[in-house]
Amino acid sequence: MIILAGFLYLPDGGSFAKLEKMADQFTDRYGKWAMVAGAAEGIGAAFSEVLAKRRMNLVMVDFHPASLKEVAERTERNYGIQTIQIVLDLAENGAAQHCMSSIDGLDCRLLVYIPAYSRIKSFLDNSPEELDQYLHLNVRTPLHLVYRFAGKIRNSAPGGIILMSSLAGLIGPQFSAIYSGTKAFSILLAEALFPEFKRCHIDVLACCAGTTNTPTFWSSRPEGQGNKMAIMDPMVVAEYALSRLGRKAICIPGLKNRLIYFLLTRILPRKTASFIVSREMEKMYPSRLAL
Repeated sequence: MIILAGFLYLPDGGSFAKLEKMADQFTDRYGKWAMVAGAAEGIGAAFSEVLAKRRMNLVMVDFHPASLKEVAERTERNYGIQTIQIVLDLAENGAAQHCMSSIDGLDCRLLVYIPAYSRIKSFLDNSPEELDQYLHLNVRTPLHLVYRFAGKIRNSAPGGIILMSSLAGLIGPQFSAIYSGTKAFSILLAEALFPEFKRCHIDVLACCAGTTNTPTFWSSRPEGQGNKMAIMDPMVVAEYALSRLGRKAICIPGLKNRLIYFLLTRILPRKTASFIVSREMEKMYPSRLAL
């Protein structure tokens, strides 16, 4: 099998027919439209492209209008799909309701929630306003959006929900205590909803990404080496998450990340695993020790 210009080429000559069948199966399951919250950059932009390859039209939500427009126009041009652009601060009160109003009348049965507030700093260096930002963007809006979205589609047809989480939600490293706590919330929410929503044919997945090549990661100003050598491509993260949707409640993109997680959680004592993870943060952000 060869990957060529975004298409699967299978030597038996049935490549395009099989690709068309795969796309049809995906849209049969999840509808003709998908909502991607946080679609303008990084993993959100990658999900937008991967879904467009699967011939899904996109409701794209983000706070950055210029970047959102660029990604939307590129996916329309490259894949011949339709997009609806919603410029919205997802930390605002009523953001979930605003998102839901944008899909009225659309066959939209797939929700992907990407955005998260993240700062690498000591817990006590966060302001009270930042504490609220973590809660609003990372917890309140996705919680209300999942509630409204699942309520809308549960009596109509199959659907899916992907919540972007993090390895930091599985073992909390220092300098990211609040972010880790909110990502753990997403993981446990998806895990609990997985069997519950299966009964109404809604697939739920928490994708626990490791270090990924995104503007958010580089804006954290990593100084040392740490695990930067394991940086993943956002497209790989998005493709893997979609391949796991409906199969399990939690996925970890990247073989190395899965092996590390297995070592830290199944082999080593929790105390030792926590020490190792926090040491990695010290290596990557040595100046934070002096704060």
